[in-house]
Amino acid sequence: MNIDLIFRIAGIGIIVAVLNLLLAKSGRDEQALMTTLAGLVVVLLMLVEEIATLFSTVKSVFGL
Repeated sequence: MNIDLIFRIAGIGIIVAVLNLLLAKSGRDEQALMTTLAGLVVVLLMLVEEIATLFSTVKSVFGL
């Protein structure tokens, strides 16, 4: 697992938090929620790739 992945996830989290705060303060709560959900989906998609790599590594180690 790269430290780069952790920094990318943290960067996305900071951007989503700022956008959520700005949208909530301006009265656009629905768009703030959608922004948060979009950020969550992006991070989960990044993690799915890493989990797939983990499973393929485990599969090759145990010869399955």
